[in-house]
Amino acid sequence: MPKRTLQGVVVSDKQDKTVVVRVERRFTHPVMKKTVRRSEKYHAHDATNEFSVGDIVWIQEHKPISKLKRWAVTRGEKKKKVQ
Repeated sequence: MPKRTLQGVVVSDKQDKTVVVRVERRFTHPVMKKTVRRSEKYHAHDATNEFSVGDIVWIQEHKPISKLKRWAVTRGEKKKKVQ
């Protein structure tokens, strides 16, 4: 079975080799027929401490690494620096 891959934004990088990623999903409410946004946060393994807050990353399912980490960062895009 293929591993799930999700796209999200890094919201915290304070921990060593770990980033917290917010993944947002959008769906139509079954009764109100209005688009609803829901988000969930995942702890993901970032072995090189490469990503920081605001970066867009793709995470993939992984065997348990620690108590909270079950995802690993596969690739990402750095946020552009504004000067």
